[in-house]
Amino acid sequence: MAEDLMINGGYVVILFILGFLTYKHRALDFLGSVFMFAMGFVIIFSAGISWLLIILLFLILSLFATKFAKPYKKNLGKYEGRRNAVNVISNGIVAFMMAAFGSYYLPLAGGFIGAIATATSDTLASEIGILKEPRLITTFKKVEPGTDGAISILGTAVGVVGAGIIGIVGFILGIIPDPLVSIKVAVIAGTIGCFVDSILGAVLERRGLLKNEHVNLIATVSGALIGIILAI
Repeated sequence: MAEDLMINGGYVVILFILGFLTYKHRALDFLGSVFMFAMGFVIIFSAGISWLLIILLFLILSLFATKFAKPYKKNLGKYEGRRNAVNVISNGIVAFMMAAFGSYYLPLAGGFIGAIATATSDTLASEIGILKEPRLITTFKKVEPGTDGAISILGTAVGVVGAGIIGIVGFILGIIPDPLVSIKVAVIAGTIGCFVDSILGAVLERRGLLKNEHVNLIATVSGALIGIILAI
């Protein structure tokens, strides 16, 4: 017991350092870094380091995608730069709940992977898909890059790959013990969740009925529900 506490204490120290670095390098604002640390702290003691590593993988992939082609995005006025607590909560709260309360129940593990895969797929699709002229998901008419609800072949492909990475790592870390199930959950739930995000963006966000954080939250809930169904 004492040894486990020491190990988890070491993980907490590492988590604190990561939180500090994300703030120092302007990936997250102060409150965003605090929320990331708080959720990670709970996950370490409720689910274990493997579950936290999946969330950190999403963070790394999203930061890479955000920085990718930074000058081009700045010219478009679509560079998000530093993210805040609202971004952390809207993308991570569903996965956090699954990890905190259902880490030993396979369907909720599927929900966890589905939620993270959705957040990963959507972020990569948005941040890298912007490099190609997209079409609105509801009409397939060409629109400006960065338009809410826009999709592209490049963005969709990158999103599927990102979701697949979450599935592969989810198996390697033992969150879902069957590799085919883990990849299936991640790719299907992540891709559908990403499309849900785009549809909500085109139908509701463009009209000002929802904000981006609401769309992200609903999309991750959708991904989690699909992940639970696929893991049963």
